[in-house]
Amino acid sequence: MPLTTISGHNGLVTAPHRLASAAGLSVLRDGGSAVEACVAVAAALAVVYPHMTGIGGDGFWVVREPDGQVHAIHGCGGAAGAADLSLYAGLAAVPTRGPLAANTVAGTISGWAAALEGGTLPLSRLLRDAIAHARAGVAVTAGGAGIAAAKGDELRVQPGAYATIFEPEGRPLAEGDVLRQPQLADTLERLASEGLESFYTGALAADIAADLASLGSPVSAADLAGHRATRPDPLHGAIGGATLYNSAPPTQGFASLLILALFERLAADCTDGFDHVHGLVEATKQAFLIRDAHVGDPAFHDYDWQGLLDDPAALDELAGKIDPARALPWPQPSQYGDTCWFAAADGEGRVVSCIQSTYHEFGSGLVLPHTGIIWQNRGSSFRLAESGWNALRPGRKPFHTLNPALAVFDDGRVMAYGTMGGEGQPQTQAALFTRYARYGVDVQEAISRPRWLLGRTWGEQSTTLKLEDGFDDALYADLMAAGHDVERVGPLTAMMGHAGAIIRHPDGRMEGATDPRSDGGVAAW
Repeated sequence: MPLTTISGHNGLVTAPHRLASAAGLSVLRDGGSAVEACVAVAAALAVVYPHMTGIGGDGFWVVREPDGQVHAIHGCGGAAGAADLSLYAGLAAVPTRGPLAANTVAGTISGWAAALEGGTLPLSRLLRDAIAHARAGVAVTAGGAGIAAAKGDELRVQPGAYATIFEPEGRPLAEGDVLRQPQLADTLERLASEGLESFYTGALAADIAADLASLGSPVSAADLAGHRATRPDPLHGAIGGATLYNSAPPTQGFASLLILALFERLAADCTDGFDHVHGLVEATKQAFLIRDAHVGDPAFHDYDWQGLLDDPAALDELAGKIDPARALPWPQPSQYGDTCWFAAADGEGRVVSCIQSTYHEFGSGLVLPHTGIIWQNRGSSFRLAESGWNALRPGRKPFHTLNPALAVFDDGRVMAYGTMGGEGQPQTQAALFTRYARYGVDVQEAISRPRWLLGRTWGEQSTTLKLEDGFDDALYADLMAAGHDVERVGPLTAMMGHAGAIIRHPDGRMEGATDPRSDGGVAAW
């Protein structure tokens, strides 16, 4: 049965798992804000969607307050002090699994702490549902079971508690099996009682550091204690009828904004026709060329990202490089990653766009035996090079595919939107935003329609232009004739990410949508 847009007036949450959406809505019903609801969602996702996110990863927030202020939070950890080139001597690249992949501090919890400044509900309330789900167990979804089966061989051999928790009967958990995570439940209870700062400087931090050391990770107690969330100004860009916001580097939020700024300058009268799809794909290529040359830890770069977004002449020049009839030869190096995007809106007018990740499925594969935390492998994206883009250095923050999008329309609407999917995130954001904002497609329909993806994303290594079934038959042929390396990937697939959106209208009415490719749901009040 096709999904329909869900409406509400008092509060609304969308997330890629229904139990997480329900956890967020229950916080709104108890008087919590959209920010507090998102913490509840994030904690629940760490339990019910552990293959995609967890408290051992990083997170990014873009928040629009009731007074119109838009601000951002980066819960993003840097490389360990011991994570220098000598640690990886003899290796061609940072491993994607194992202790040497777990080489950055997990920033997610620091992002929660920054977001909750001024909150009213106690942590025990915000983490209540996540703790209950971890203690009692949750049924494994088809998507989670598929990933566990596909990745089991490379995960169960890692040091730590992966096999104990996720293969308790000596096999990957199947759809419908109950996943219990008592160690993670204990950790969440400790956070509720000791405070979120305990993750970095308290008794919990000592236990985390001991676990990491015993498993061979270079992340130390000193690295944890030295971490802080940051509040860089979000990047923004104006297009016809709206101002768009996204997170600043080290994320690829710049690329998301640039794609839409370039497409604004192209002729494309019909949604999902050749001009629409070709135009966005070619805008993506221009944005990725700049992204891959300049976007990384801002402490190591001086590129003026906001300056380009504010320069109409420069944007015109970039758009002029797009041939309306021919594809630019591709591929370029692509990025990978798994994430969970989610959002909430409350009755006061606050709208939150949030995204968290442990990078690959189950991150580094290290599951800390005493705390049940899955540690990210975000630092596996570092280059083992003396200098240049994303080169490994102690304290340096790795390039992030994560980026939470938000738009404020001139007519007063506020839209939070996003997706998982590594390389596909800015592309899916562009597809659903242009369908909704430029062509007037219903927001749920904008997400449910077939999508495309240039390059590599979740579960896929090829760099073709992938398209789902369901477009007009002529589109596939027209794109190939224009020089695109088209690959048809069948019906709706999680390869295209798990997208969602919330729109808050000026009269207080809210609309929410989720992705039929996910286990998600919209919870409204």
